[in-house]
Amino acid sequence: MTVTDSKYMKRALTLAKKGIGKTYPNPAVGCVIVKNGMIIGEGWHKKAGGPHAEIHALEMAGNRANGADVYVTLEPCSHTGKTPPCSEALIRAGVKRVVAGMSDPNPLVNGGGLLALQQAGIETFSGVLEEECRAINRPFLKFIATGKPYVTYKCAMTLDGKIASVTGDSRWISCEASRKIVHRMRAGSNAIMVGVDTIIADNPLLTVRHVKGRDPLRVIVDSTLRTPENVAVLSDLMAPGTVIATTETNPKIHAGYLKNGARLLVCNSENGKVDLRDLWSKLGKLGIHSLLLEGGSHLAGEALRQGLIDECVFFYAPKVVGSDGLSPFAIIGATDMSRSIPFRDLSMRRVGTDIMVTAHPENICLLD
Repeated sequence: MTVTDSKYMKRALTLAKKGIGKTYPNPAVGCVIVKNGMIIGEGWHKKAGGPHAEIHALEMAGNRANGADVYVTLEPCSHTGKTPPCSEALIRAGVKRVVAGMSDPNPLVNGGGLLALQQAGIETFSGVLEEECRAINRPFLKFIATGKPYVTYKCAMTLDGKIASVTGDSRWISCEASRKIVHRMRAGSNAIMVGVDTIIADNPLLTVRHVKGRDPLRVIVDSTLRTPENVAVLSDLMAPGTVIATTETNPKIHAGYLKNGARLLVCNSENGKVDLRDLWSKLGKLGIHSLLLEGGSHLAGEALRQGLIDECVFFYAPKVVGSDGLSPFAIIGATDMSRSIPFRDLSMRRVGTDIMVTAHPENICLLD
């Protein structure tokens, strides 16, 4: 990898990020075409079913693409889906060299795009800024590898780590700027999940309001079907729908929810509660790549305890409520630090009056 390769791949990454949350079920991809040290074409994948990043860049470059270098964050596709293969378009354009940030793990591609280019006499190289390229498509990559969604847990906390006062009051812990980011996270997720206690206590809409974007599928984890039939998530017909994950099998109890348009996912039972591993698999079968988990503390605690959360985003507000407040994870038994759950890859930034911390739990399971 040269300094030049890194420079143009960074630009391709910047373009790819424009498509995050808009290309489902496809990955976000950016492309830059360079000739004689100048960018002559660039593009990004804007929406599923539309032209891929390489096609937008080739259209901008026109005939000048002949003999040019191409930088793309993901290996060009080699199969026909809703659009023709990008590898063939690059070959027809007569490009000289293609540099990919990473290979595409999709079984329909999986090296085939780069191989097609090589067989056409085009020089290829893969692995430039690979970690950065992988980071922008974590949900896609996990889904391809496991068939399960990438799970992000978010919560707003006081400086002493409480998500609500002892009475359950949590409005508003975080500032408006933080709430705007959360709604952007919702818009970029296929589904949003809460436990039934959150539904009963807060009656949330779970929609995107502070930014432009699509509403995610709403998922309620309700083992014994305690969700009131008149709550907002069952009356808001403009949203894409509501799924209730339960262990209840009685069709008579199901009837009222089905009448309101909800979909019921009957999951395996684990100690009388929804088996979250089974639920994750069922959501994957629905095509859910990315899941935003917003609480409550029992659901989040169980998911963390089982090693089912991929990423956490904490918004720390400059407030303190004291020791009788509620914690984000209802986990007990960590009697010493050796039983604590370690996190890695911490990053932080200031958001309004808050501090936003992003971290990834180590992939461990604390099941008894």
